[in-house]
Amino acid sequence: MKNSWQLQEAKNQLSRIVSAARSRRPQTITVHGKNAVVVLSAEDYCKLREPKGSLVEFFQQSPLRGADLKITRSKDAGRKPVRF
Repeated sequence: MKNSWQLQEAKNQLSRIVSAARSRRPQTITVHGKNAVVVLSAEDYCKLREPKGSLVEFFQQSPLRGADLKITRSKDAGRKPVRF
């Protein structure tokens, strides 16, 4: 069964696309031959939205952890404000 649909076809087959997304895998809708949107089940969407961990855990797992980085900040004040 296909999982890519042209927009016009998707308009006519929406219930079929939703059913396929819920039972099998995400369905792609194309516009002018290019991927435009993906229809996926609410369950799959919720899995994508779940945090993968805390920000602290993210930084702890970074490959740069422990690297001796020398970070400097520019002393430049930026542009002068525009007054009207």
